[in-house]
Amino acid sequence: MNARFLTTATLSIAFTAVALPAKAADPQLLNLVMPDVKVLAGVNVGQAKTSPFGQYVLSQMQTHDTDMQKLITLTGFDPTRDVVELLVATNGAPNTGLAMALGNFDAGKITAAATAHGATTETYGGATIIKDPKNTHGVSFLSASLVVAGDLDGVKAAIDRQKAPAPFSEALRGQVNQWSTTQDAWAISAVPPSSLKPPEGAPNVPGLTNGQGAFQTIQSAAGGVKFGNLVVVKAQAVSDNAQDATQLGDALKLLASLAAMQAGNDPAAAALAKSLEITTQGSTVNVQVSMPEDQLQQVLKPKANVRRGPQKAVRPI
Repeated sequence: MNARFLTTATLSIAFTAVALPAKAADPQLLNLVMPDVKVLAGVNVGQAKTSPFGQYVLSQMQTHDTDMQKLITLTGFDPTRDVVELLVATNGAPNTGLAMALGNFDAGKITAAATAHGATTETYGGATIIKDPKNTHGVSFLSASLVVAGDLDGVKAAIDRQKAPAPFSEALRGQVNQWSTTQDAWAISAVPPSSLKPPEGAPNVPGLTNGQGAFQTIQSAAGGVKFGNLVVVKAQAVSDNAQDATQLGDALKLLASLAAMQAGNDPAAAALAKSLEITTQGSTVNVQVSMPEDQLQQVLKPKANVRRGPQKAVRPI
């Protein structure tokens, strides 16, 4: 059993963060977050089942995620069914981070399946940690309804915070309350996104990862998704000053125009690009995209390969 399989339940849920409904982040999850957190994201997974688009995303995840299917077969645990809420957090350090979830967990069955595939266990602070064979990552069920996963040191620190909380800043907590109560899925970066090391294998984004361009003026950012018959995506970026914010807004508008032109014969993609609204107020840039659920599904569906007609055989000379 590898680290990927060990944390499939939690990481697979993170995929659903592209689409799900609103509720304030649960204090049990927030209490586990590291005090020096820089990026936070949350999803109300339980509400996904009440959203047609959320159901679509969950069905796609179940169909295409082979690790999740393996996990369901071995343990009976289905993240799309058994998890109610997810919170992920990182302080930006390499190879660290936590994923915390509320739900309904059969810890004994999951632990037995994990150890049967190479995992080991360790008792720490009264909790059992299921560790990957390399002893770098772990999962711990703190109760029948609360689980934390991540790098081993981070999981142990989270166990400690369950008994002795070490809260993060009030300013960031206020942002979490704002976004989590108005959005179905949300993410907040309390530091310049350019200062964060992108995940291994992530594409290079011109202007964002090369130390140049208007995107480098972003000091903090946040965004969220609200689902319904009309899906609304909002994002907010705070720059150094009003002039930098104006330049950032102009750069985003240019990218939107290019995307609209490149949409070509894809009506749904063209509608998505044209629905983009960008406004600037002082040093803050606000972005909003609104689109009906059925059209958004069309944008996200894999494009079918174009079939060529039958080719005439070439007679050898």
